[in-house]
Amino acid sequence: MSTPTEPPEVKLDFIRQAVAADMQSGRFQPPVVTRFPPEPNAYLHIGHAKAICIDFGIAAEFAGRCNLRLDDTNPTKEEQEYIDAIKEDVRWLGFDWGECEFYASDYFDQLYEWAVQLIKAGKAYVDDQPAEVIRRNRGTLVTPGSNSPYRDRSVQDNLDLFERMRQGEFPDGAKVLRAKIDMAAGNLNLRDPVMYRILHAAHPRTGDKWCIYPMYDYAHGQSDSLEHVTHSLCSLEFEDHRPLYEWFIRELSIFPSRQIEFARGNITYMVTSKRRLLELVEGGYVSDWDDPRMPTLRGLRRRGFTQAAIRRFWEEAGVAKRENNIEFAKLESILRDDLNQIALRRMAVLNPLKVTITNWPAGKVELRDAQNNPEDPDAGVRQMPLTGTLYIERDDFMESPPKKYFRLSPGNEVRLRFGYIIKCEKVVKDAAGNVTELQCSYDPQTAGGHAPDGRKVRGTIHWVSADHASEAEVRLYDHLFEVEDPTEPPAGSDNWLDNVRRDSLKVLTGVKLEPALAQAEAGVSYQFERMGYFCLDRDSQPGQLIFNRTVTLKDSWAKQQPK
Repeated sequence: MSTPTEPPEVKLDFIRQAVAADMQSGRFQPPVVTRFPPEPNAYLHIGHAKAICIDFGIAAEFAGRCNLRLDDTNPTKEEQEYIDAIKEDVRWLGFDWGECEFYASDYFDQLYEWAVQLIKAGKAYVDDQPAEVIRRNRGTLVTPGSNSPYRDRSVQDNLDLFERMRQGEFPDGAKVLRAKIDMAAGNLNLRDPVMYRILHAAHPRTGDKWCIYPMYDYAHGQSDSLEHVTHSLCSLEFEDHRPLYEWFIRELSIFPSRQIEFARGNITYMVTSKRRLLELVEGGYVSDWDDPRMPTLRGLRRRGFTQAAIRRFWEEAGVAKRENNIEFAKLESILRDDLNQIALRRMAVLNPLKVTITNWPAGKVELRDAQNNPEDPDAGVRQMPLTGTLYIERDDFMESPPKKYFRLSPGNEVRLRFGYIIKCEKVVKDAAGNVTELQCSYDPQTAGGHAPDGRKVRGTIHWVSADHASEAEVRLYDHLFEVEDPTEPPAGSDNWLDNVRRDSLKVLTGVKLEPALAQAEAGVSYQFERMGYFCLDRDSQPGQLIFNRTVTLKDSWAKQQPK
């Protein structure tokens, strides 16, 4: 195992190189401490999973620890439901923070004292300007900002007003506390940023103790410092905030946590913006935050994604300094590889067509051995009942087939998976000309699908005994969006939501299942042979099973490469 001062035995990306160098040079004393700091105002999504893997992964590789710190600085948007969901999702991914669960609200008293310290040092002041005026006077990237008329208030006046803000004397928005840095700074984040705002709202953890709350940019770095976080690992949008992060540390002379930024991982056919995800939910484009088409960890878990696949996906994606787009097909490919190893094989007929084997002995039930997973010898076998009345996939029959069609057609033979060779003798139709039944014969000398006379039968199809089948609903989920970048409105539209596919969910009823699936368990992955990977949905009830398609067996969305 690596010691804290040795580089870990993994491929060193730029973050790991920086951490290793810091520990070897003595910039920080062991242990390495990272943190995952989500805001408890929404559910985690697959983009957060990248940060979780980096934060917890690096801490583990350097024999350190990773804190879970809930950034609860805005009581109007935070709920216990989100806190519980965040903790559940992090644990589901396979990480644990032990005793290191913290909240920004744990530090409200200290943050207030440090704000007073900055006021006394002439580094912070109370501003009476409305928020929109402050924004307008901030300037632009090419023009400097304008000093507030209240910027030169005396230290005593600022201390008095800040205390009165804390005591609740002023209404929401009447005053703010700002850091006094430089309104002409090239970095807009240094143009006297707001540190505290008035917000008369009860906090889930501190109740009515406070009516002023710190801004994220003020609370974040100081919380890192209080926890002796050695490496504050952030996504790239916080790069321009780093000078402010470091300014507070210098001015307060506190533990000098180091912030390092990495690029977010954008995945094609997905959006991860909280605002956009909220639009999808509130607009009824999805059923809820855990809709299996959503990129939330709850949605992916409900769809049947595995934590191992998500972790491996981000491991293979790597850690970069530039934004990049990763093909969704890559995620699905990794998921298929994982499911192929662990998923139990089962037979399910999604679009059933009745088959009667006319020469099958009346009342005979033959139990056929079927492998549970050919990739895992320890998974064993199960017994499937074979009878004279079966269901097969309607797509496995064609009355007038093209050349090289190897499934069932009039006069043609196919193998039944784990069964016998059958031959289509007669097609039964209803008054409208729809095929309702196939009458077939079977060759009793072909147990296991092998013809003793050596004749070639190329097609193999799956089946379910009609006498033993149970029924289920199956939900076929696909990409929620038509295009790789859903944030760009389609031609002739100014609404990105017009990219939503109306056929991203297809619901099949009357699906026929083999008997073993009647005891399907939540959290277990199944491969419906020849159909894809599926999992039991939480909406299932006894006798009313519902399965979600996790992923197809083959990728139909990968970019077609030119020949």
